[in-house]
Amino acid sequence: MYYAGKTANLSFSGELSTWISALSERITSRSSSELPTTFSSGSRARRFPARSACMNPAANETVLSPRVQELMDRIDTGLLDGKIPSAIMGNPEVYQAELRKIFGRAWVYLAHESEIEANGDYVVRKIGEDSFVVTRDEIGTINVLFDACRHRGVQICRSDSGNSSHFRCPYHGWTYSSDGSLVGAPLWKNAFGNMSKEKNGLARAAQVESFHGLVFATLDASAPPLREYLGGMAWYLDLIFGLDKDGVEVLGKPQRFIVDANWKSGADNFSGDDYHLGTLHKSVWSIGAFPVPFSENMMGYHIQASPGHSLSFSMAEYADEPGPNFFGFPESLAEHFDSVNISPEQLEVARRSRVFVGNVFPNFSILALPMTEDGANHAPTGILTIRTWQPKGPGQIEIWNWFVGYKNMTPEQKERTYQAGLGTFSLGGSFEMDDTEPWLSVTKNGGSVAAEVLDFELNYEMGMPGIGMATPVSDWPGPGKVFWTRYEEGVQRNMYQFYADMMRKGPGEWPEFEF
Repeated sequence: MYYAGKTANLSFSGELSTWISALSERITSRSSSELPTTFSSGSRARRFPARSACMNPAANETVLSPRVQELMDRIDTGLLDGKIPSAIMGNPEVYQAELRKIFGRAWVYLAHESEIEANGDYVVRKIGEDSFVVTRDEIGTINVLFDACRHRGVQICRSDSGNSSHFRCPYHGWTYSSDGSLVGAPLWKNAFGNMSKEKNGLARAAQVESFHGLVFATLDASAPPLREYLGGMAWYLDLIFGLDKDGVEVLGKPQRFIVDANWKSGADNFSGDDYHLGTLHKSVWSIGAFPVPFSENMMGYHIQASPGHSLSFSMAEYADEPGPNFFGFPESLAEHFDSVNISPEQLEVARRSRVFVGNVFPNFSILALPMTEDGANHAPTGILTIRTWQPKGPGQIEIWNWFVGYKNMTPEQKERTYQAGLGTFSLGGSFEMDDTEPWLSVTKNGGSVAAEVLDFELNYEMGMPGIGMATPVSDWPGPGKVFWTRYEEGVQRNMYQFYADMMRKGPGEWPEFEF
């Protein structure tokens, strides 16, 4: 289903009481303790006092059930042989643990600053299954506010986006400023007298940071700073989003559509599953939508940038081989690319790159490549898309997809890259329809009785020692574990190892963020 504009309204039936009950349970599990919130517009963070935090770290944990613990242990032992249990792709117990252990703790991408440029702008986004309002308040600070009134837990924001100085609860009229502070309620003196407004503001994410305009938040106050969490992946995000000194902006509103699949299938695919291209996307080459032959496109690098975060470059082996360069963006735009914000080494990697695809754990993916919606009538052009795999249950995701342009692009170039993106990576795009269909059965089989009874495992052996043609690279200019040729699945093994480590960590405990 494609969503445009406002989200669908709840029907006022038995569904409403179920929804209120579920929301109340979530709200009573939250703590109102005071925790610091961080916001930064780049690598240097500014710290702001939090009015109230969304979660107490100690309440942010659940004890894994014996079955979930067993599956995490099997990931550990199985990855030694390139195997993972299929059941993690559809097991309801696993999914419920993920909401707390992964989405309740990890840094999660929510929005780009260009979506909330003016004071008072807001967008509504999700962390796990929970709704948050991302605002730019009256002094320009970015806030991530739990979308629940402090009085009875009612959703306060009923539009996907907009501009407002205040949010008013429709139930009893409690009113909050755009920074989440409680400013008043009807008949305040009679109803609440001397009750503290300061202690009853909206709950908020424990930490918020912006990296090249990408707004991330975490619900866990013990989480490391965003740059530390990203580890080596920060070098590659710098390369993409810092390529033009004037930065990037989103091109229009995000597309949203629902797929009956597990969220990890999308993250797995964008971590660097290049092997599927020749089979699943064969038609893309048949219609001339991609300018590089399949065999050449498989030449490049797989990079485990840091634990959990992986990426892939399609790149010629030698610097003097023909392009496309700079992900297919026009030469007139590439003239603006420079090393003001990035190093000469990063600029050279970008110059030689045909494709960049990667995933920031858990569910934020980036893709840059030359594409066209119609090879017979339009030459390929560079597109840059970012997306999240938003969980909606063990067997369903909502894909949020943004097209992004460099600010120095002309209006014609922005329109061209947007149209090329629509024709390939969108609800009706050629790549999108190909990719999402197989994930349906991955999820169905992962949740099946047979997968449980047979201890069915998935094969991730490609690129392990003695298997295939991938070879380690020692002279790569960037961080991470690097392999030549994209016939390799260490990028996915890296994601699942970090996933299992996160699932087993207790309060205040974190996996390593560097190799």
